[in-house]
Formats: sequence, C-alpha cells, structure tokens
Amino acid sequence: MLRLSALGDVCNLVPTVRALQRQWPDARITWIIGKAEHSLLTGLSGVEFIVYDKASGLAGMRQLWRDLRDTRFDVLLHMQQALRASVLSLGLKAKVRVGYDKARAKDAQHWFTHRQLAPHSQAHVLESFLDFARLLGVEDLSLHWDMPVPDTAFEEAGALTGKANYLLMSPCANPRLRNFRNWSAEGYAAVIEHAWKQHGLKTVLTGGGSTQEREIGERIAGLSQPEAVIDAIGGTSLKGLLALIARAQAVIAPDSGPVHMANAMGTPVVGLFATTNPDRAAPYLWRDYVVNRYPDAVRTYLHQEPDAITWGQRVRHPDAMSLIRVDDVVERLDMLLKHSHHRKEKE
Repeated sequence: MLRLSALGDVCNLVPTVRALQRQWPDARITWIIGKAEHSLLTGLSGVEFIVYDKASGLAGMRQLWRDLRDTRFDVLLHMQQALRASVLSLGLKAKVRVGYDKARAKDAQHWFTHRQLAPHSQAHVLESFLDFARLLGVEDLSLHWDMPVPDTAFEEAGALTGKANYLLMSPCANPRLRNFRNWSAEGYAAVIEHAWKQHGLKTVLTGGGSTQEREIGERIAGLSQPEAVIDAIGGTSLKGLLALIARAQAVIAPDSGPVHMANAMGTPVVGLFATTNPDRAAPYLWRDYVVNRYPDAVRTYLHQEPDAITWGQRVRHPDAMSLIRVDDVVERLDMLLKHSHHRKEKE
C-alpha cells in the first residue's frame, strides 16, 4: 500500500486495511506512509510500516528503493493521487499496480498503474479507499478501526484534563496556502460559552504548534471564560490527541485530521464545512451532524450551482467559512450530545 498523507486520509484508509486482513489473515501488508502519519498510526496491528519523510525528497526515495530492492510485492495499491507518490512508486517492484480510475486519478496517476478501479461517481474518500478492496474481491467491507492508543497517551491526556467532562475543539486546519478552512475565533468562543453554560462542558483547544494555531488559540481563550477553556494547542503528541479525542464528549473542527480521528475513535463529531464538500470528505459515521454551508459557498463565491461543478471542487475564498453561523454549530452540537446521551442509555 502506498499512501503517504494526510492525517485524516490515513484514518479513512484504516477500514480498508481491516477488510483486507479479514479476507486474507495471513497476508503480509506493507504500508509506505509519511512521517507524521506514521506517528499517528504506529502500532496498527498486522501492518509493517515503511516511513518516507517527504522532506527528504529524491534522496529519501532512493534510500527507500535501496531498502526494498529485494522485495517484490504481489499487489501495489497506489492510493495517493499525487505526482510525488507516483514517482516513488516507480522504484517499487510489484506484479500488479492498482490505482484510481481516470475520473478520480489526479496528476496523471493512471499512467503509473496497470489496473484501475471501477468508476464510482461522487464517492466519499473512505468509499474510494474501500473500492481498492472491492477490486480485489473482498466481500466484507464493514467498518472497523481498532486504532492503537497506548496507556502513556491516556496519561498525557489525563494530565491536561483531570476528571473534567469536556468538548474537544481543534480550530485550525492545515495552514497551507489558500486552505481557507478555518472558522472565526469569535464563533468558536460563542460555542465554548454555550457548551459551558448549557452542558457544563469545558473545552479543550488542540492543534499543532504553528504560530497561526497558537495565535488563534490565544484569541479564542481570550474571548472565553478562563474556567471554561483548557488551551492545549501545541501541547500534545498525536497519540495524546487520539486519547483526548477518545475521552471527549464531542469534537468540533473544520475539515481536518481531528474530525476523521474522532470518527475513527467513535467519538461524536461536528464537522464545519464550507470550502470543501462534506458529501466527499465529512467524518463518515457522523455525516448527519456536519454544518454544511458548502452549497451556499459555491453559489456565493463560484457563482454556480453545486451540481454544475466538478466533484470535490474547493471554494478557495477567505470569507467562505464566515457563512457558518454560531446557531448552526450550536444546533448540531446539541443534537449530537442528545444522540450520544440516548446511545449511552441504550448501552
């Protein structure tokens, strides 16, 4: 398997791994993966990871090829629609190379594979991954993750939260150029106040250690009651974040790794979507609870109807997320917490 990034995508790929393991329990599964993504999934049972650090460039590829020069795979599942991954695949030996169908293949990925998936229009990312198992004849495609989270990660989480019941909020998506997935600090602060006053929940702010993330976290905390917020931005490992998510009452975040990590851990999650299409990229098990302003963003900033644009097209406009209202998020959060409460009562 070749899938280097990103954090959310590798979470969505794990059910495909589990489906392959159920079909062929004795098969050797090797996953070529990115450095950060490996730190999230390390310990995943039955998988041998080979880490490629994207920062190492061509020199890192050559070293990986040397390390695998005596290995010939029966099947290479080329699951990354990116030229870098396709170039990396050239140095791997495999009897069969499977990739996306032409409609889904980006960066001419179909030139680097022998067999392509059957067409699957308007597929969710998780379903697109499962299509690889379908092509190989796997019948049981039920969704299982069993994410590995060590005791040390739960200790790390407990040191931050104590015994508090909390909502986890990861306010920032990847800060790459023209991402435009972040909601306002004022909006997040209003939701924190609601969670505190109406549900007695503290909010744990999480994220990486970038300047942007720290500044947004400080703005949100500054607009909130001190007793309602635990600012853990830049203060957790990825395994520690998984543990925090596992123990949270709910998660709120834009289209980013944490919504899919929550999905993988079975934690209720409200995804905030305006610049990306939730039908393609929402947390899969919690699609009914997303805040979806994507159609409004398409009409407002692309001046088109949603069904007239390419599947998965992004709305790259800095104001698109402002279409999300506080009332939208509060409504979804209340619905989610009510659903979660009823589910626990039945259990």
